Amino acid sequence: MRKNILNFIITLILAAVFSEFLPWWGVMVAGFLSGLFIPLKRIAMFIVPFLAIALFWASYAYSLSSTNDFILAKKIAVLFPLEGNANLLLLITGIVGGISAGIAGVFGNQCAKLFRK
Repeated sequence: MRKNILNFIITLILAAVFSEFLPWWGVMVAGFLSGLFIPLKRIAMFIVPFLAIALFWASYAYSLSSTNDFILAKKIAVLFPLEGNANLLLLITGIVGGISAGIAGVFGNQCAKLFRK
């Protein structure tokens, strides 16, 4: 349990730092590094980075969109079949980021197993 919490926190911190310098795929680097240095077992190797980045992206998108009263988010939600629902767009944003970080976390965990042997 301590490894899960530590991996979650490290993933969040790395994602916040990398998002300042790298494009959107910086969260994948964060998930990879946290999976490489703090290996987890079974489904936790995907779920923990997934939840960390989904929370990070959804909250970051909310904070950016709330400054302009969700005007741009509503317009983008009209382009997708979301019927202008900005909250659903923020949820989907978090899920997409979470999936990419979860897959990178699994890859980092597998690389850690490869280097240990």
